[in-house]
Amino acid sequence: MQPAGSPLRLLFLLSLAGPAAGADKNCSHLKEMDVIQKPDADCYCYIQNGTMNLKYIWSALQVKINSTEMFKFEPISAESNCHNSETIFAFFKCVVQIIWQSEAAKEMVININQYGENVCFTVQPYKKVPYTVSVQRNMVDRKLILLFVAGVFLFHFANALSRSAMFYYSAGVALGVLATLVFLLLTLKRFIPKHSTFGILMSGCWMSSLYFIYCLQGEMKWLWSEYRNYLLGYFLTVGFISFVVCYKHGPLTNERSITLLTWTLQLIAFVLIYFGVTIPQVAYAVIAIILCSKGLCYPLGMVSFVGRKIKNFFKSEKLVFQLLTEEEYREQGETETAKALEELRSFCRSPDFSSWLAVSKLQSPKKKPTK
Repeated sequence: MQPAGSPLRLLFLLSLAGPAAGADKNCSHLKEMDVIQKPDADCYCYIQNGTMNLKYIWSALQVKINSTEMFKFEPISAESNCHNSETIFAFFKCVVQIIWQSEAAKEMVININQYGENVCFTVQPYKKVPYTVSVQRNMVDRKLILLFVAGVFLFHFANALSRSAMFYYSAGVALGVLATLVFLLLTLKRFIPKHSTFGILMSGCWMSSLYFIYCLQGEMKWLWSEYRNYLLGYFLTVGFISFVVCYKHGPLTNERSITLLTWTLQLIAFVLIYFGVTIPQVAYAVIAIILCSKGLCYPLGMVSFVGRKIKNFFKSEKLVFQLLTEEEYREQGETETAKALEELRSFCRSPDFSSWLAVSKLQSPKKKPTK
């Protein structure tokens, strides 16, 4: 049995296609909490209202299509869009849409970008069986909150994670399993003399790996139920090989490599923060605040340093004590004792000294100073 369409893939399809000019006038308009049931093929459009509401910052808007029989889902795009493309990016989107075929399934979930363009699509059942189109809003999407919190913590602990051996081995194993081509290219980097060649190959490997992950992430449940033993064998084998390669090279010790990894983790953190909220302006504001708070560490550190210097300048000088050796201590004790005894003798011989008064104050009169 073929798996249902991937929500991320459908969102990608809808963002590529965009609504056709005038298509929303002939289609059924969808609103929140709508439930539509039809047996015939029809087109549907969700029209964005453009109103920004902060209470929907972590909410998810979904369109669910259910049927007992197979139906064909196809996003609506303008005719000859590729011929009228104004930029290379628009042309690339059109080409990808043509290459990417429409999907057939019994159940489909479409994630709608709440502050993007209008979304239009058609549903064509293969048999005249009623299907249901419903619009639902999840006020608190745990996945969005998890992405946002993970992004904030990743940016804050990026430097510590870059120096952690446990994170190094864990990230190496994950990279080997999920992006095998990238891991192999990093392993064979020493055999590639030119940096430009390595950059081109790295870009190609990353794009291929991301495309492979993107295609399989919606099919993992089906693959796990049908090919569980093969997947376990792949994970264990590739994970073990990746760990061995990482163990052979050892954790990062070069400060330049650690800094580069820190910047990479912080960039990934910004991506997680951006996709962790539904309002792009809020994501930009959070990223700007994080960058400003990071940049304030340097002026605050400078102010603190200047303050300490000023405080030490106006503060009275502390007495410096010098420790004596045992021999110096004995010599100083003998010298000071002889000096003190001589001063005592001189005081006792002076006319102002009253010997009888001194003797009366002694506990033992026999122990009186000698003249």
